[in-house]
Amino acid sequence: MKNLIIIIFAVLIPVHSLAQNSPTNEKEESAMKPSKNDDGEWDLIVIDTQFDYFMNAIAKPINQYSEATLKSRNTILVNEWNSYYRSGRYRNIIESSIDYDSREKYGIKFEYKLYQVFAYVNWKYNLRMSGLSASDLIN
Repeated sequence: MKNLIIIIFAVLIPVHSLAQNSPTNEKEESAMKPSKNDDGEWDLIVIDTQFDYFMNAIAKPINQYSEATLKSRNTILVNEWNSYYRSGRYRNIIESSIDYDSREKYGIKFEYKLYQVFAYVNWKYNLRMSGLSASDLIN
């Protein structure tokens, strides 16, 4: 009986140690992903208290943009953003990548809000991005 207990411990301890020391993917990919709201529309949630102020007081109104223009600019801006994220530039500002598919029809409200996120980052952190139009560069 004593030998059986020793054998069980001899087998379980290395297995337990291997389970604890198994390699883990320390760099988990964090990405902002668009999601649909209860109405089935694409939605983007920005958790920053100043973003609502920016949208209401500073951002240009949605009627000054076309969906096609916003989509083309967002494609450029998302690529630039993700490039900064992968390279580690602006770590204090860019904490995740953006999962954006330029072939998806998100709708003008979503495209507008995403574009305004980039304009907001320019306004708040003075991070210039090449896809922003000159009139949206706010300093």
